[in-house]
Amino acid sequence: MSIQVWTWILVGITFSLYIGIAIWSRAASTKDFYVAGGGVSPLANGLATAADWMSAASFISMAGIISFMGYDGSVYLMGWTGGYVLLALLLAPYLRKFGKFTVTDFIGDRYYSNTARSVAVFCALLISFTYVAGQMRGVGLVFSRFLEVNINTGVVIGMIIVLFYAVLGGMKGITYTQVAQYCVLIFAFMVPAIFISIQMTGNVFPQVGFGGMDENGVYLLEKLDKLHTELGFAEYTSGSKTKLDVFFITVSLMVGTAGLPHVIVRFFTVKKVSDARKSAGWALLFIAILYTTAPAIAVFSRVNLIETVQNKEYKQLPEWFANWERTGLITFTDKNADGKVQYLANAKKNELKVDRDIMVLANPEIAKLPNWVVALVAAGGLAAALSTAAGLLLVISASVSHDLIKKMINPNISEKGELIAARVSSVVAVCIAGYFGINPPDFVAATVALAFGLAAASFFPAIVLGIFSKRTNKEGVVSGMLVGILLMLFYMTKFKFGWFGGGTKEDWWLGISPEGFGTVAMLVNMVISLVVSRLTVAPPEEVQELVENIRIPSNAGNAHQH
Repeated sequence: MSIQVWTWILVGITFSLYIGIAIWSRAASTKDFYVAGGGVSPLANGLATAADWMSAASFISMAGIISFMGYDGSVYLMGWTGGYVLLALLLAPYLRKFGKFTVTDFIGDRYYSNTARSVAVFCALLISFTYVAGQMRGVGLVFSRFLEVNINTGVVIGMIIVLFYAVLGGMKGITYTQVAQYCVLIFAFMVPAIFISIQMTGNVFPQVGFGGMDENGVYLLEKLDKLHTELGFAEYTSGSKTKLDVFFITVSLMVGTAGLPHVIVRFFTVKKVSDARKSAGWALLFIAILYTTAPAIAVFSRVNLIETVQNKEYKQLPEWFANWERTGLITFTDKNADGKVQYLANAKKNELKVDRDIMVLANPEIAKLPNWVVALVAAGGLAAALSTAAGLLLVISASVSHDLIKKMINPNISEKGELIAARVSSVVAVCIAGYFGINPPDFVAATVALAFGLAAASFFPAIVLGIFSKRTNKEGVVSGMLVGILLMLFYMTKFKFGWFGGGTKEDWWLGISPEGFGTVAMLVNMVISLVVSRLTVAPPEEVQELVENIRIPSNAGNAHQH
């Protein structure tokens, strides 16, 4: 059977499963809609959190980034995995004990202020929309290649599916759908990796295989370094970033992870505080399976790509090349009219442009794996993009219906009214996300780093100080969050998109890249919050007692100890 037939079959089966689960677990109350009724087991929550966490960026882009950046790409592995440990140990159990539905709710109540709540709503919406735009684009990419529809049509199909199970099932539907999506995405990620590892090094475990030898007894990484230097690229295993920048990017991704609203909300769905820690542990294990395999896939796909195309006759290139050329994600321009492909580091002589997002998706085709494996990867990419998109849409709808409408505009709204508001805001959010997927702003490639930087610059200090500092008050946090997020936005837009007079790499402040600047903005936010809090009136007694109470482990087994 052809790749397209296999794709229709596998995508059809997996989507029927997701939609079936959404119908089975319809949300009947706002508690079901926001936090799945608070009764999810740690194992299921761990699986769902892993799926929520591993977006199209983890599944489709991360191995591609490492594949092109080599050693420098490892900051993404360290930052994202380290962030998870930080979240599990430092924040999740305390937030669970506080017992609120959303991060915005925590900030609004802890800082006893609607201004703080409004700023938090603004930040949550900004982070979530920035993140979700990339997911919708990822869905469009997968559909356009494997179902051979136009990218825009692909985005619309994705919008309809996400809308169906996010609006119908709310968090309850999304949780159990994400458990299924994790199983699909991890199977789809590992099967080709194991096949190619055996093919290239004879080793079943890709994590070990990429440090192994090929059939000629040459270490794979040594071979790749040689291929790279022959083409004029830097050695794959050497880094070009400064230690300071690597440190700042890693910290920014770590604290950004710990401040991501759609990940934090998962810890409100378990029965008790100890379950929040357990589910974070499970999630870390499930995430590690993909994250330890990504560097191996990066190496396999890079070696295969170079060996398949470099100096080969264009007319004799395999079928996968033509398939991807149709999507516009790989392009060949015969600059010296010799009919051969020259893939070189020298931009003037290089004839091949490769979008790094195709490395994972095209990898099984380049390695000549069976058609069903190629289709399986397509289904996995969709599972990754859709699971995260659904989690983000829930944050957006909860921010509007719960934090804006119920807490600020109309406190007397009925539960049924609030549920309707949540569903309507989901519909509006999907339409906006779809618009960004069809007309991607220039920053779709930078969305992931931007979303993490924004989360680091805004939420992380507010949450940490809210738990660990009784003296931090509303004036401190509002001023800290505003300065942090505006500073981050200024730096990103200046150096990524050339606003405010633009700037090149040489103009970076202290040599810190836009991806790493979230750390600076986070530190500025922290300092301003603490200084302003000391200079203004202390929080009320009951708030200080509440903070004290969150940190007391007595009765930690009970859900809500206030």
